[in-house]
Amino acid sequence: MYAFEYHRPTSLSEVTGLVSGKEDAKIIAGGQTLIPTLKQRLAQPSDVIDLGAVAELHGIREEGGGLVIGATTKHAEVAGSDIVRRLIPELAELANGIGDAQVRNRGTLGGSICNNDPSADYPAALVGLNATVHTNKRTIPAEEFFTGMFETALELDEIVTAVAFPKPGRVGYAKFPNPASRYATVGVLVAEVDGAVRVAVTGAGPVVFRWPEAEQALSSNFSAAALNGLTVDADGLNADIHASAEYRANLVAVMAKRAVVRAAG
Repeated sequence: MYAFEYHRPTSLSEVTGLVSGKEDAKIIAGGQTLIPTLKQRLAQPSDVIDLGAVAELHGIREEGGGLVIGATTKHAEVAGSDIVRRLIPELAELANGIGDAQVRNRGTLGGSICNNDPSADYPAALVGLNATVHTNKRTIPAEEFFTGMFETALELDEIVTAVAFPKPGRVGYAKFPNPASRYATVGVLVAEVDGAVRVAVTGAGPVVFRWPEAEQALSSNFSAAALNGLTVDADGLNADIHASAEYRANLVAVMAKRAVVRAAG
C-alpha cells in the first residue's frame, strides 16, 4: 500500500471541500473495493476521505410515499430495515443476498453503485425500480447514472448522498449467483412502477440494461408464461471463465421468469 493522507470529516460540506481541494483524492465508504485495491498497490491516491462519520449520508426513511436510503447505509441495514420491508420488501431480500455477512456489514449502497461492477445487484434494483440518485450537486435518474463498465455519470468532485425509490407495485428479483463471490452471473429485477412494467438485467452485459421485449409482454400478461419464446441476443454480453455470452443470454430468460414468479407472489 502506498502512503496517503487519511481524512475523516464529519459533514458533507467538509467532504466537498476536501474532494475539490485535493489533487488525487479517493472516497471510502465501506471499503469493499478500495481497500483491496490499495493493498495490491493498484491505486495511489494522494488522500483517502472516509465518509463513515458523516451522519447526513446515512440512514433509511420514508419520504413522499417512497423510500430514501442514505449513501453510506450498509447492505445489512437495508436487509434488516422495517421501513424497507414494509415499502419494498424485495429490495431488502436483494440486499440480503449480496456477498457474505462480512460484506453486508461493511459494504454500502453508495459504494456499490459508484463502483458500478457489472455484476452487482443494486444497479438492477435502481434501474428496475426507477430510482433517482441524489448527489451534492443534482439528481440523476438511475438509467442515466450507470454509463459503462465501472463508470457512472458522476463528475470528479460529485458525491452520492442518497438514493430515492418510488413505492412500486409487484416486484421480484432473481439471480444466478457466482458460488464464490455471490455476485450475479445474471440477475433480473421485474417491477411494476407507476403503472408500467420494468425489467432490469445485471451481470449479463457490461452495464445494467432493460429488456424492452419482456416489458412489453408482461404489460399485457404478467406471468412467466408471457416470456415463453423470448430470447436475448448474446452479441455484446459478458463472457468469462464463469459463463459464456450464450449461457448468460439463456440465464436472462430463466431469471426473468423466476423474478416474475416471485413478484406474482
